[in-house]
Amino acid sequence: MEKLSRREFTGGALGSVLTWSLLETLFENEAFGDDLKPITGKWLAEVSEVSQDLKDEKVKQVIWQEKVEELFSKVRLDELLELVDFERLRKNLKIKAKSETSLRFNFKKAEGAPSRVAFGKQIFALNKGNSVIPHGHNNMATAFLILKGELHGRHFDRLEDQPKHLIIKPTIDRKFKPGEHSSVSDYKDNIHWFEALTDNSFIFNIHVLGLKRPGTKLPTSRVYVDPEGEKIKGGLIRAPRSNFRELNRKYG
Repeated sequence: MEKLSRREFTGGALGSVLTWSLLETLFENEAFGDDLKPITGKWLAEVSEVSQDLKDEKVKQVIWQEKVEELFSKVRLDELLELVDFERLRKNLKIKAKSETSLRFNFKKAEGAPSRVAFGKQIFALNKGNSVIPHGHNNMATAFLILKGELHGRHFDRLEDQPKHLIIKPTIDRKFKPGEHSSVSDYKDNIHWFEALTDNSFIFNIHVLGLKRPGTKLPTSRVYVDPEGEKIKGGLIRAPRSNFRELNRKYG
C-alpha cells in the first residue's frame, strides 16, 4: 500500500473532528509510527467548540448523534491502521480479566489549543469475553468507533424509568467490526452493551457530560440495568436496575 504524505493525511483528516480526536488519543499513547504525528491546536479547538455547542443546546442531542455518526463513517480507518503501531499502544498494557480497561491520557500543549476542553475521551481495551457492561446515561451523549477486533453490540431505547426497573426497547443487536460505530444520548439508544468476541479489541470513545434534559434533576451518571429482564407486550423489556458489581459478575 502506498503511504500517504503528511500533507495528504492531515488534509483528509482535518474535516473530521472525531478523526482528529482519535489521532490525538493514539499520539498520546505513542501509538504512531515515527513518520506520522499530525497534532495541531486548531484541531483541538474544533473538538472543544463542537462539544460546547452541544452543551449550550445549540445542537439537539439526536442531531448531534447523526452528525457524529456521519463523521465516523468518513474515517479512513484502513489507511489509519496501516500507520498506527498498535503493539506500541498495547505496550505494558494489562487488560482486566473482567469488564473493560479504560486508557486515559492528557493533552499535550499545542499552539492555538484551548486551555480547557468541553469533552472527554478514552479508549476501551477488552479481551474475548470482556464487556462494556450494560448501562445507560443521564445527561450525557457519547459515541463509539471500533478500532480493532470484533464486538457484539446491543442498544436499547430507554422508554420509562421506574423505581426498581427501566422499560427498554431493543434497537441494535449485531456484530461490530473495525470502522463501525454507534452513539448514545438521553433521547436515543440510551442503553448500550458491548461484548468482545476477540482478544485485543479496542473501542474509541468521545463523550459530552452535563447535558440538560427538561423535567429531570438527575445527576450526570451511569445507570446500570440488566437487559435480560421480563419481556412484556410490544417487544419491550422490564429490566431490573442493578449495579456495577452485579453486572460485572454476570457480563464482565
